[in-house]
Amino acid sequence: MPAIHDPIIDRFLDALWLEKGLADNTRDAYSSDLALFNGWLAEQGVLLIDAGRDVILDHLAWRLANGYKARSTARFLSGLRGFYRYLLREGVITVDPTLRVDLPKLGRPLPKALSEADVEALLAAPDVGDPLGLRDRAMLEVLYACGLRVSELVGLGWEQVSLRQGVLRTFGKGNKERLVPLGDEAMHWLARYQREARAVLLGDNLSDVVFPSRRGEQMTRQTFWHRIKLHAKRAGIAASISPHTLRHAFATHLLNHGADLRTVQMLLGHSDLSTTQIYTHVARARLQALHAAHHPRG
Repeated sequence: MPAIHDPIIDRFLDALWLEKGLADNTRDAYSSDLALFNGWLAEQGVLLIDAGRDVILDHLAWRLANGYKARSTARFLSGLRGFYRYLLREGVITVDPTLRVDLPKLGRPLPKALSEADVEALLAAPDVGDPLGLRDRAMLEVLYACGLRVSELVGLGWEQVSLRQGVLRTFGKGNKERLVPLGDEAMHWLARYQREARAVLLGDNLSDVVFPSRRGEQMTRQTFWHRIKLHAKRAGIAASISPHTLRHAFATHLLNHGADLRTVQMLLGHSDLSTTQIYTHVARARLQALHAAHHPRG
């Protein structure tokens, strides 16, 4: 089936580029999707500006039958919706045919969750007799206790931490502020690290960063990732892990111990509850495994 390009597609893409600064690869993908759809319509004897909801649903069925992935179909529908909204705004059509067409379910991959025993082994892996090891222990404790993103952790300033109140203040995506409880263990290791190691690592540098590198500067995310890999190896953890793995573990273990989804959403700094809901699948899988292993009728 030949792809057919229509000049109105280019006008739509130009308008989208001006409005939203469309990336080149996104523009190319939308252009290809719309040209393919236009070619399919031509074989049905339908013009691009005359396509209705039923025709679009037929095309989606055709894509499914021809092995198109859900993700590429979701991208196609995203571009198609923008296209028909553009035509509606320009007065070319009077009804948006995509209004009652749902996006395909993408089936998000489940996060890799560490067991609580693995987390305990990882937390205990750093050599706390060494300033770097004590720093790493405090970082891991804070990361797991608070569910921080790695960028939030390495960028943490001391003015954001209140050991007296047992909370830290962090700024997530979109610079949104949230307060997160530290917990007794994280507070203990933070206080010990502050007393015994932070000044050693800072040296002569005057910095507010809570966890400086060995050079007394703000640590990079990549450096901390390598430190986690090192400690995971020492702890005998075979699974590939990253700083984000502890954020997943934080959320999953909270849910496993009875926390409600809204609380976890607030602690993680998710603006949309649907982003948090993926963790319920992990927690449910864990509960099902426990039930199967220990219930007499499992």
